[in-house]
Amino acid sequence: MGKTSKTGKSTKGSEKGSKKRARKRAKQERPDLHSLYEAAVQNVEADVDFILKRWRKARGGQPQTLREDFCGTASLAAEWVRTLPDGEAWGVDLDRGTLDWGLRHRIAPLGNRAERVHLEEADVLVPKAPRVDVQVAFNFSYQTFRRRADLVSYFRAVYESLDDGGMFFLDSFGGTDALCDVEEKTKISKSVEPDGRRVPAFLYIWEQKHFNALDHSMDCRIHFRLKDGRRIRNAFRYTWRMWSLPEMNDLLTEAGFETVDFYVEGWDDETDEPDGIFKKRKRVDNEGSWIAYVVASKPC
Repeated sequence: MGKTSKTGKSTKGSEKGSKKRARKRAKQERPDLHSLYEAAVQNVEADVDFILKRWRKARGGQPQTLREDFCGTASLAAEWVRTLPDGEAWGVDLDRGTLDWGLRHRIAPLGNRAERVHLEEADVLVPKAPRVDVQVAFNFSYQTFRRRADLVSYFRAVYESLDDGGMFFLDSFGGTDALCDVEEKTKISKSVEPDGRRVPAFLYIWEQKHFNALDHSMDCRIHFRLKDGRRIRNAFRYTWRMWSLPEMNDLLTEAGFETVDFYVEGWDDETDEPDGIFKKRKRVDNEGSWIAYVVASKPC
């Protein structure tokens, strides 16, 4: 039975209403999954800065056009035109819903610059026009291609989509821990999004649920734990193949790229953490885990 108030009226209905409002409020206050993902995984400012530095050193001047494959919310494409006064960007993805989210929350806040971002619901395996200076496939997204023939086909499509002298940027991860079933937890600080929305602090959980040593296939999950204790399990799930750096070098070369360079993040022995500095390397000792940029260049 519901409790009785001082007026003698039952509070059962009001209790139900309060609980319903609380559930609705909690649902409304829960951060969007795309917002949590970007806060935990992406650093588009650092990515654009890295691209521009590599371009200046290799080509001089500044690139103008970029295509972001597997773009999702197109956060990097948006950062490209936000950074470059005359920059233009294309984003390609198969998920219409995610592209629409990006249009609302990442492209619209650009104001007049939004007209220089073009999002396409399309297959990255099909070469695109117009050709661009820079093409990217970040967040290990290309690892969705688990067959050698499919990955080299994708690299050839990128090659055709690049202008002469264009550069292709990917990221990669590895190390002894990457070959095991692991779960890593990282505290993510609160932040403010480009559209002004606030993302509270939360816990980001990366789980490699299973790794098959025979074919390097991986079952990976992303979970979140919010500040109020609520958990969001399997927010994102990936079935990938971990491609080694030598394999990527071979396939990119086979696709026609003139050079393939590896920029591996350094390690701070004092903090026992990555130092955030990516240097071009010819030799790297295998650590528990490492992150690298892969840069492939098309002949001029």
